[in-house]
Amino acid sequence: MDFERSVFVRWSLAVLLILGASPLAGQEPALPAGQGPTTALGLFGFGVMGGVDFQDGGQAIAAVTLDAGHLFTDRFRIRPSAEIGFLGGDTLAPGGDNTYVANFELVYRITDDTQLAVPYLGTGLALRGRDECGADPECPKIWLQFVLGFEVRLRPHISWLLEYHPADALRRQRVFIGLTTRRGT
Repeated sequence: MDFERSVFVRWSLAVLLILGASPLAGQEPALPAGQGPTTALGLFGFGVMGGVDFQDGGQAIAAVTLDAGHLFTDRFRIRPSAEIGFLGGDTLAPGGDNTYVANFELVYRITDDTQLAVPYLGTGLALRGRDECGADPECPKIWLQFVLGFEVRLRPHISWLLEYHPADALRRQRVFIGLTTRRGT
């Protein structure tokens, strides 16, 4: 219980620091006269990530993310993703079966895409299952997801990313590294 409270306090402090520093990081560019906030849906990019879930002795994770558009501003992104966990223990499954997670996240980028490094944070819901899920009445399971990360531009429209996911309402700690793309809009 103390560990979960400690993680929650650290997560809260990190979010407050990022939100407090956002006015210093850069301002939203002014839109030309007659243009208001925009919403765009479609496939604007994708990413691939590898990571680890530190719960239950660790599990390797491979993930694919989609940049499915933005709401109101190009900083507020819609990001569905899929994950496969393997090579590790899982207390919900005897023998550490593979796990499958489908996420739907809304991510706010603190600075615009023209910056070298772009910090972001977000939240969403995930549907988690595993091998032989049908035999378990508590499977599949819905998780409350959070994401805290940043991208570092490698080339125009291609970036490295590093993400921290306190998943399952802060009960699981996950770290990812990967590459992501975004086409110009």
